[in-house]
Amino acid sequence: MNTLVATILLVVFIALVALAIWRSVRIIPQATAGIVERFGRYHRTLSAGLNVVTPFADRLRPLIDLREQVVSFPPQPVITRDNLVVGIDTVIYFQVTDPKAATYEVANYITAVEQLTVTTLRNVVGGIDLETALTSRDQINTELRRELDEATGKWGIRVGRVELKAIEPPASIQDSMEKQMRADRDKRAAILSAEGTKQSAILNAEGERQAAVLKARGESEAVVLRAEAEAKAQAARARGQAEAITTVFRAIHEGNPDQRLLAYQYMQMLPQIAQGDANKVWIVPSEIGKALEGIGGLVSSIGGQAAATPSATPPATPPAAPLATPSPAELAAPLAAPGAAPVPPPRPTPESAAPSAYSGTGPQFDPPIGRHAGLEGWLTGGGGPVHDGAVGDGEG
Repeated sequence: MNTLVATILLVVFIALVALAIWRSVRIIPQATAGIVERFGRYHRTLSAGLNVVTPFADRLRPLIDLREQVVSFPPQPVITRDNLVVGIDTVIYFQVTDPKAATYEVANYITAVEQLTVTTLRNVVGGIDLETALTSRDQINTELRRELDEATGKWGIRVGRVELKAIEPPASIQDSMEKQMRADRDKRAAILSAEGTKQSAILNAEGERQAAVLKARGESEAVVLRAEAEAKAQAARARGQAEAITTVFRAIHEGNPDQRLLAYQYMQMLPQIAQGDANKVWIVPSEIGKALEGIGGLVSSIGGQAAATPSATPPATPPAAPLATPSPAELAAPLAAPGAAPVPPPRPTPESAAPSAYSGTGPQFDPPIGRHAGLEGWLTGGGGPVHDGAVGDGEG
């Protein structure tokens, strides 16, 4: 009986020792902390690793995570300064820096942080309008983090970052914003299109102006070149005409023509004057009668000298064919028939070439014909007192 009691007592003692050892040894994981309370009061904070506490006197509270935590809160209705209700989703990054304060200063630090975030967010967003809230998220995040960090510092919590996930305005406001954005986009597109049209018109105008300038410059150069070429051609023609006139003038003066030759040339030019379909009226100079008289007197003189040659004296050469004396009608034939060919002058014989060998007086000899200044000047173009008379169509 005593042995049984002793055995039971030994087993109980061993169990109590094992329980004491199990209650006194605590293993704390990494990045966590444990709060030890002795008889209900804070005793100490256990760090990571193997820790020994007093059994049955010390109590270990739930471990506190020391890592940075991320908490996302549901959308919260917030009224902006322009009286618009928007829903804002927030995300908070915080970390427990003091386990004792996080345990004893606040009952539930996660709920406290959430409610503090909502109130601070309403204060910050309520002072700005919707446009600023949509475009100034960084500013809102900074103000929220500063306010939360100051408020949660005594709780042993450090707020690292506060982010706004979404800002959802009302459906009507969203529709208006979309219309405004669409109108703004259309406006920008119209402005860009107008600027493009303007630039295109400017470039086209500049191109046309340059083309017109180049064309005008080319036409100007072409006109100048043509004028220079025409001037050179006219100068060359003038030089040629001057040389031709000089040559003809020199030949005429070297040949020393007399009045008879001039009268004959004058008669040859009369048919050419009358030619032409448009010639209805043409002018006959008043000196034509004197020219005809001169030609007739020349022919009569040549014929009379040939008849007065002595027949007893044999000719040294074979006698030439008798020279026919043209009548006044034959001399006036070129005038009556403007289109007829001119009558060739009578070829002078050796006897007629030397009129000084004959002498005598009589009615068969005409008086010598002198040089007519007016007719010679009119034929040579030198100018003179020439009197013309108007003659009708068909008149000689």
